[in-house]
Amino acid sequence: MNPLLRRKIIVSADDQPHEHRMARTLGWPHLVALGVGAIVGTGILTLIGVGADKAGPSVLLSFAIAGAICACAALAYAEMATMMPASGSAYTYSYAVLGEIFAWVVGWSLILEYSLVVSTVAVGWSGYASGFLKSLGLGLPDMLTHGPIFTGHVGDGTLAMVSAGINLPAIFIIAVVAGLLMLGTRESARLNMVLVLIKIVTLSLFVAVALPHFDATHFEPFMPFGFGKTMGPDGVERGVMAAAAIIFFAFYGFDAISTAAEETRNPDRDLAIGIVGSMVACTIIYMVVAAAAVGALYFGDFANSAEPLALILRQIGEPGIAKVIGAAAVIALPTVLLAFLYGQSRIFLVVARDGFLPPALAKISRRGTPVRITILTAIFVSIFAGLVPLDQIAALANSGTLCAFIAVATCMLILRRRAPDAPRPFRTPAAWVVGIGAILGCLYLFFSLPERTQLWFLIWNGAGLLVYFGYGMRRSLVKAL
Repeated sequence: MNPLLRRKIIVSADDQPHEHRMARTLGWPHLVALGVGAIVGTGILTLIGVGADKAGPSVLLSFAIAGAICACAALAYAEMATMMPASGSAYTYSYAVLGEIFAWVVGWSLILEYSLVVSTVAVGWSGYASGFLKSLGLGLPDMLTHGPIFTGHVGDGTLAMVSAGINLPAIFIIAVVAGLLMLGTRESARLNMVLVLIKIVTLSLFVAVALPHFDATHFEPFMPFGFGKTMGPDGVERGVMAAAAIIFFAFYGFDAISTAAEETRNPDRDLAIGIVGSMVACTIIYMVVAAAAVGALYFGDFANSAEPLALILRQIGEPGIAKVIGAAAVIALPTVLLAFLYGQSRIFLVVARDGFLPPALAKISRRGTPVRITILTAIFVSIFAGLVPLDQIAALANSGTLCAFIAVATCMLILRRRAPDAPRPFRTPAAWVVGIGAILGCLYLFFSLPERTQLWFLIWNGAGLLVYFGYGMRRSLVKAL
């Protein structure tokens, strides 16, 4: 068999070697909280301003489109996760259905997604934490609160470093979250549920305070920049779809749930509830918050703000509530880190089991957690968070996610043909409509991304293929079909 197309035999979690077996401690409430914790984070707290700048009041439509595409992908994930209740998410499904080379590309893209999300959120948390410490007279030296600062762009050769630095608070919060994950999955999930509740209460407070200031004239004109992506005279790409391609960042995270398959008590039921339930809940939350925000203040007044919800509250005369929102956001942001660091470590775990990383890293501790691979993951993302200029590459996370979503929807449709009678604890309704909708929608969002992002995605995967052919292909340990 061509090694590029060899397909992996999925081994049940209960049939894994004892040293690779993880403890089954999670129920569907933990999974829903994990999904909501990953999805509701910096996206709604910051990207609503970026989206408003690109789409105006029709940012509501951008949220709806991004949510609909993610909902289609979520349904495909729910079917695949219950058919193959094993860690690895899209990487594992692609290995079992499409073949090794496709799995490698998807896994390489997931590394991009998870690493950049964790690093970006850690850097965002660092900004809030550094400001808080300064207010107490405990501020760190400036060069220890940010990574290297550059001007220019990599693509045109004008990139130059203007300030050296290392972001210690970002590295610190990654270490704290990694330590919690190593302590135990159940303990991490319980704390995550409490922090998610704080986030939901915070957003509910914003809506309750903003709604009395609702003004319908703020929605006119509803679509000032059109529907498709177009380049404005200022060189910024705008339109409903341009906003949707960026806002998409605010929706993904439910895919981290599928990496918990081997630690779920009843995967046949709980995985589907966790994936679909978290997406439905977050879509409703986002639409309500976006409508309250645009209705309370003209979009141009908070477009591109780093803290749009707090800015809106200050503008409508509620500075005290704005401080509460900001404080709660800082407390709850680590839920995003927890969900994505959890997902990243489980993907690295499966990659190690397959031989692409040293298999000894896949050993499970006596508490049922992958301590070694969690430490490796924390070190890996800490390098990004502490030393890499994320403003140059953070949008790449969207491209990696879109690649994974397309792969999962494709796997679902292929199995509907290849194995129509296989057991499916969760069956996606109207599977062909949903699957094709996810694929075409994700492709449209990909081509709506900035051209520089598309280019860097191709460069990243070109480098990944060089690693595969130079190192990975000869080290596969999988049992192939």
